[in-house]
Amino acid sequence: MKRILFSMFTFAAGAAALAAPVPADMKPGLWEINNKMKAADPQTDQMLAAVLQQLGNMPAEQRKQVEEMAKQNGMSMPKVGADGGLGITACVTPEMAARKEIPTGQQGDCTSNNVAVAGGMTMSFRCTNPPSSGEGKLIFISDSAFTMKMNVTSSARGKPEQMTVDTSGKWLSATCPAAH
Repeated sequence: MKRILFSMFTFAAGAAALAAPVPADMKPGLWEINNKMKAADPQTDQMLAAVLQQLGNMPAEQRKQVEEMAKQNGMSMPKVGADGGLGITACVTPEMAARKEIPTGQQGDCTSNNVAVAGGMTMSFRCTNPPSSGEGKLIFISDSAFTMKMNVTSSARGKPEQMTVDTSGKWLSATCPAAH
């Protein structure tokens, strides 16, 4: 169960912003990133919904373990939104903003190819742990907000699975809590 939750968490975070270049004037600080995942296979979609429900009802000891994994990756404990999406908060340091990257928490060897287009960029990525790849488009609304849609293939459960991930990111504050 913990492995599935952590894989979902890192998969969502990675798909949300895999070392995504950002505008030169992206605000450093605390960001909220929300992901809504939809699997092509109805059975996988039901499994995702069940895992998200379990995440929301997790016992205190198990929740603490997942919080520690998230914290080690510079993120907050994922939260299940009213819309069934998965949300995190993450800190973008001034150095990260200068390098034009958003924290992902993605584990493993990943490569990305991002091409600037009017108002945003097209993106593609490939990771080895868990095996996943995807492509999509990120649109910057401003220096403090973005939206993105990615089509992703993941092999986290041992066979290729197709998903669509709709992501929104918004800047919350100039400072990050010590937990980040």
